[in-house]
Amino acid sequence: MTYQRRFALLLILTITAIAGFLFHGKSLQTTWRHIPQAIGLGEHYPSPEEIADGSNILPDLRDSRPSPDDQHLNSKGHADFLPGTTKPAGEKYTRTVVLARSQENTTWLESELSDLFALEEWKHAVYVVDDPRAPFHPPKNKGHEVMVYLSFIIDHYEKLPDLSIFMHAHRFAWHNNELLNTDAAEMLRRLSPERVIREGYMNLRCHWDPGCPDWLHPGALGENLEKQEETLLARSWGELFPLEPIPAVLSQPCCAQFALSRERILALPKSRYVYFRDWLLRSELSDYLSGRVFEYIWHFIFTGRSIVCPAMHACYCDGYGICFGGEKEFDDWFEIRFRMRESETRLSEWMYREKMIEEAKTEGRVEEEAELVVPELGRDVELRKEIKRLQEELDRRKDRALERGQDARNRAVEAGRQWREGDGF
Repeated sequence: MTYQRRFALLLILTITAIAGFLFHGKSLQTTWRHIPQAIGLGEHYPSPEEIADGSNILPDLRDSRPSPDDQHLNSKGHADFLPGTTKPAGEKYTRTVVLARSQENTTWLESELSDLFALEEWKHAVYVVDDPRAPFHPPKNKGHEVMVYLSFIIDHYEKLPDLSIFMHAHRFAWHNNELLNTDAAEMLRRLSPERVIREGYMNLRCHWDPGCPDWLHPGALGENLEKQEETLLARSWGELFPLEPIPAVLSQPCCAQFALSRERILALPKSRYVYFRDWLLRSELSDYLSGRVFEYIWHFIFTGRSIVCPAMHACYCDGYGICFGGEKEFDDWFEIRFRMRESETRLSEWMYREKMIEEAKTEGRVEEEAELVVPELGRDVELRKEIKRLQEELDRRKDRALERGQDARNRAVEAGRQWREGDGF
């Protein structure tokens, strides 16, 4: 082969390689830009002016690799679980109740808990998500309560109370604790600061359903329409925890209400919370879905554990001072309540049938009356007696549980932790 031919061949190969590289790079960029929206990436490309003046302050989220300039990303991205140390019995704990509010009425904080907030150690911070003039407000109304929770941590990182309690704005909700009348005010009043300090992170809901014991499977290949968060988490995990493998299971009780100790928050650098909030700000996920992602990872952020499902009876006992004596006794209470509700349902059915027959008689609909099922005579009296008996039994057992919960030793025994004379709750 002549020199000219060898040179021409080398030139062709070089041009081909360069073209292939350029095409491949463009292909990768195109592929990335067309990743489904659910991945949660923002598609913001900084302009030359932003790069020049440094105004593009958000981290580069176009891939899952940590940036060398963001040292906080080189950590695991979550706090390791380390039990906290409580104060000597009788000493006070400072605490701040953090609420995320839009149009909800939060006057219940003052009306129901005025005696607590009159104390120096109790404070509240109500973040109004859609009013930038409010004393507390997040940078953007996105991600439901997530933006508020992260903003409080960032705003108060250097001056945190002993306990930070993160809650929704409404007082009554189905996802509040049933044994506390689904009342947020009662939950706050009875919440044990010692339990929060020891655990570091405490989900305020004791009941497992929904969320435990084996709820989300982020690595699942097929999409579950009832659990859209599975695929969302799988696609977002690498951005939020770039050095952590996707866990096979993510489980904790719902619904994004929890308490944290100061030490547990400080276990992560402030820049980590800034990074989480920046991800939320830039994510293309909707307000609802971006909030749902965090609902299932709060426990991982603050404990490093993918499953945090404490025993329900221990949560109620050690966390709120309602101690039935053990798991069986706890289950027995709910079994009695189940039977009572069955009786209430039967009574409602009896009363409905009686009403239909009375209406048919009054209106002279003889044929229709003949076809109606006649309620058993006297059955309503029996059902009312049964309901009253069961309700009295429930009240008696709950009163005993509340009395038992006043003893610090009973709480320790039921929670399965060591107790020494003089220990507090």
